[in-house]
Amino acid sequence: MDVVNIAWLETYLRSLKTTTSIIVSHDSGFLNNVITDVLHLNRFKLRRYRGNLEAFVKVVPEAKSYYTLEAAEDYKFKLPDPPLLEGVKTKEKSLLKMRKIGFQYASQTVQQLYDITLQVSLSSRVAVLGPNGSGKSTLVKLLIGDMEPNKGGEIWKHPNLVIGYVAQHAFHHIDKHLDKTPLEYMLWRFQTGEDLEELNKANRTPTAEELKKMKEGALMVVEGQKRTIEEVLNRKKLKQSYEYEVSFKGLSSSENVWVPRDELVKRGFEKKVMEVDTREAQKAGMTRPLVRREIEKHFGDFGLEAEFVSHNSMRGLSGGQKVKIVLGAATWRRPHVLCLDEPTNYLDRESLAALIEALKKFEGGVLIITHSRDFSESICTEVWAMREGRLEASGHNWVEGQGSGARIDGKADQEEDVYDAMGNKIDVNKAKKLSAADQRKAKKARMARKKAGLGSDDEE
Repeated sequence: MDVVNIAWLETYLRSLKTTTSIIVSHDSGFLNNVITDVLHLNRFKLRRYRGNLEAFVKVVPEAKSYYTLEAAEDYKFKLPDPPLLEGVKTKEKSLLKMRKIGFQYASQTVQQLYDITLQVSLSSRVAVLGPNGSGKSTLVKLLIGDMEPNKGGEIWKHPNLVIGYVAQHAFHHIDKHLDKTPLEYMLWRFQTGEDLEELNKANRTPTAEELKKMKEGALMVVEGQKRTIEEVLNRKKLKQSYEYEVSFKGLSSSENVWVPRDELVKRGFEKKVMEVDTREAQKAGMTRPLVRREIEKHFGDFGLEAEFVSHNSMRGLSGGQKVKIVLGAATWRRPHVLCLDEPTNYLDRESLAALIEALKKFEGGVLIITHSRDFSESICTEVWAMREGRLEASGHNWVEGQGSGARIDGKADQEEDVYDAMGNKIDVNKAKKLSAADQRKAKKARMARKKAGLGSDDEE
């Protein structure tokens, strides 16, 4: 429920004079505003306290964690840090950009998103706020590639970028696998070295129009012979871009050639290129073997005991345990950016506090859709406010632009590249400006050298 609906529900519940409401919730603000009594279940004993949550905590100080978002010392989450990205020297450089994006669902007569322009970096800590139906989840689905813009605009992302995603309905990720243990689910999802969830995204499936363009662009002339591109296989790094190995129909692998990225994109093979990019990016993040011990250790960083991971089917786990499984799966590939759509659902206060601390220490970018003010204000320095399909951005990253941070791949005294607000490199003249006195001295030195027949500095 969004803020407006929660406020309505609070007013409604307080207006009830002849009805008893029994409420189970992890939203401390909501509880504090509506309850008149607390039933405290502690060590298998139930005790009743008069007053709201704030009054209850005064009487039972050890229950403070129910009311505040403070992580317990012995209860912590740990997110894996992302690997370095080629060409990314500061945490503020753009890794993901949208320019002038528009989108409309086929089943609707009104456009959902209008003229969206934004950027994401490793330093991003973004709260995406707005009422239900304003376009928040649609925006994130476009960012991660679940959907593609159909009303103009373009999306660019770093070729090696890995995004971890938890959907609004978190159980969507595991609904078809509830009879598996978390271990079996992980072995299934990452069995090929790729994340199988990626294969069904819109940015991996060519449209009819794109297939037609690929068919037309598949014809190449190599050494005077006409050939037809069959598949894009591998890539290798060039100075500023990549080349991709392509195979040809009816020819052996010895006839494969390497083609520049821009040419393949021009020929309509952009999604084939992106497929190779995604595969290579995921390989970079798959530094751990997909074995039981590593999977149990990874889920242990989210507070799940090995017993639950290897021996309990997910159908019998609590909502909170299922969300931890989804978080663990989303971070297995060591993502550079985490997109969490209402992650506070089903997590208790201790788990929320632990997640907040983990996100604060996370070295990658974070985008969160949430209706929890406590949660967003604990983490986020930037706000994207969605109102009727339009985005209003505020926060230091958006206002000041990108590229001003310390290097992440070199020594502190190295020169830093500077980038504008859309992540484009700015050429900066490194020469220091001379004072008037120094300029006069330099001019006298040049004149003296010229008089002596040595020539000026410019002539050397």
